[in-house]
Amino acid sequence: MTRKKTPLLNKVIIGGILILLLFYIYQNKYQLLRLSSRYYYKVYYSFFQRKQVDQSKNLKNFGIKIPKKYSVHGIDVSKYQRKINWDEVVKMKVDSVKISFAYIKATEGGGLIDRLYDYNWENAKKYNIVRGAYHFYRPNVNSKIQANLFMSIVNLEKGDLPPVLDIELLGSDVKNTVKGIKNWLKIIENKYKMKPIVYTNIDFYNKYLKDKDITNYPLWIAHYYEDEINDDFKWYFWQHNDGGKVNGIAGDVDFNVFNGNRNDLLNLCKK
Repeated sequence: MTRKKTPLLNKVIIGGILILLLFYIYQNKYQLLRLSSRYYYKVYYSFFQRKQVDQSKNLKNFGIKIPKKYSVHGIDVSKYQRKINWDEVVKMKVDSVKISFAYIKATEGGGLIDRLYDYNWENAKKYNIVRGAYHFYRPNVNSKIQANLFMSIVNLEKGDLPPVLDIELLGSDVKNTVKGIKNWLKIIENKYKMKPIVYTNIDFYNKYLKDKDITNYPLWIAHYYEDEINDDFKWYFWQHNDGGKVNGIAGDVDFNVFNGNRNDLLNLCKK
């Protein structure tokens, strides 16, 4: 049987449609990533997480030592805390300590969107917890690509905390790593019109960042199981423990304090 040839005009039309489709995918790659992330979470949770460990409830305390000289306490969360019952979180109070703010993971590297970001972002706001978003930095991925991913996902509103860059990894070259970090911070500051915060642990900061002009940005230091941070730099947040327990959250969660009172915290937020 002789196969009929596809007319040239049809080939041109089909080729044009494919080009437009590829262009659309490229232009909307972050939105498509977000949609796929949402879909993945719904499928994953429905079929694989129904029998996971129940959320904590009726806890007598937070299960860790809480620094006493600070009045503003918060947590940072991601998909690893699973689906959080934010109503239970906000209701929990031990003595005078309660959760006042939460930093929520939004993105990582050049293409990863935390599958629970939308849920956590919306519900933290719903239950009047001061919220902020953070990006986990991958030093071997172009910093502009990473900044673009974050900006495509995070829409800050009045009362939201400044964006955070989570720096825990060192690339193959210290100089290029620091250059990329500075570029991400600059892009994000220009976008949101507020200084982003740098999160890192105290050893990484002292070894790689302390003398690299990163001190121009607010600092969030991870330093676990200590009574205080004994160093000569100014910090805004201190992540003091990674094993806290909170009603409404399954498993452990990071605990933080803010170096100031509630009004100081609110003054950091978007106006």
